[in-house]
Amino acid sequence: MKQFGNIYSQYYDLLYSDKDYAGEVDYIIKLIKENSNEAKSLLDMGCGTGKHAELFCNNGYIVHGIDLSEDMLKIAKNRTKDKEDKLSFSHSKIQELDLNKKFDVVVSLFHVMCYQNSNNELIKAFEVAKNHLKKDGIFIFDFWYGPAVLTDLPVKRIKRFENEKIKVTRIAEPVMHPDENVVDVNYDVFIKDIDSKKIIEKEELHKVRYFFDTELDMICKQVGFVIKQKYEWMSDKNPDFNSWNVVWIVKK
Repeated sequence: MKQFGNIYSQYYDLLYSDKDYAGEVDYIIKLIKENSNEAKSLLDMGCGTGKHAELFCNNGYIVHGIDLSEDMLKIAKNRTKDKEDKLSFSHSKIQELDLNKKFDVVVSLFHVMCYQNSNNELIKAFEVAKNHLKKDGIFIFDFWYGPAVLTDLPVKRIKRFENEKIKVTRIAEPVMHPDENVVDVNYDVFIKDIDSKKIIEKEELHKVRYFFDTELDMICKQVGFVIKQKYEWMSDKNPDFNSWNVVWIVKK
């Protein structure tokens, strides 16, 4: 997947330096405890650079993370130092994953499910999650919520941030495909080396699918998941037309 190339992974953590990873992990742990008191093992599907996975590990879970990007996994694997018995990572496409191991919890965060653009990809991802869960295990995933996306349409956004070494400007321009429930997010990323003044430019295309309750209900029923909870992301509210980000908890 071109959107997860070397440059993107190198600056990924800086791009999302304002993301509340610790707060998100605390929130997911609360959801886990509400639905699975005895959960100890966790599979992170689409772990990226491993920040969520490391924080879950720090909170007492035995965690394995998988990702398609070798570059991101290089960063993630640096987090396993002194935690090798509790934190591990491996390379795989979600649809091809077969660890021959089952977990109490599977999570897929930061809209990883939205990158499963076709119904076949999405159904297979749900099947893989189910196949890696123990009996009564739970699958937690977040996504762009269709009613809110169509109420508050995506717009062009510019994001700027820096550290002591680089300055990054990222311009996001969306193109809607309503017949596919997909948004093409076209990124122009400009990375400036503060010392040398050299600027690297990278273009990226992220095809992000948004979902509606009815299609996810049907897929969960087809795969064999029972829907336990639906919330606006990082809250206890029911999703509504203002809930761009939504999280579901489903049970095997």
